[in-house]
Amino acid sequence: MTLETVRHHIHETEEKLLADLRHLRRVARTAPDAAAPPAIPLTTGQRIADTVAATMGSWKFIIIQTTILFFWIMLNITAWIEHWDPYPFILLNLALSFQAAYAAPFIMMSQNRQQDIDRLAAESDYQINIKAELEIEALHQKLDQLRETEVLYLTKAVRELTELLNRSGLCAPPAGAAAPSGDTAA
Repeated sequence: MTLETVRHHIHETEEKLLADLRHLRRVARTAPDAAAPPAIPLTTGQRIADTVAATMGSWKFIIIQTTILFFWIMLNITAWIEHWDPYPFILLNLALSFQAAYAAPFIMMSQNRQQDIDRLAAESDYQINIKAELEIEALHQKLDQLRETEVLYLTKAVRELTELLNRSGLCAPPAGAAAPSGDTAA
């Protein structure tokens, strides 16, 4: 495969990708509510996992749990009537272990779902970045073509003006060029 064949193949691939992206953009513009991606309905388990993760990851939960733990420990240390969970706080340890054992899977499910959402967003961003890159490349090609056309036009205009000046006798011909007929050196 020659370099020119590879360039041609890449150019065709880029053009096809750009056309596909433009088509997708047109479809997205005509869709109702094109600004928001289509919402995928959540299952009951997903809603519960999101609620548990949101609740356990809030300052309100941390403050309430810290307050409960503080009073649990204080009441068991200073209780006058009965110590329901004496010093090593085995019952408290069991309750916290139980809470952690059930909270971890809910949080993991919520994180996995969020990871899927982030993956889709990253894929969309990638497609947009490719389209922007191809559009910029197309603009560079157009600018290069305009510059080439302008340089050719200016070169032609300079050549024509030089010939006009030479014919009118206002300007001496460039060195090495034949002197115009009718001019004789004395």
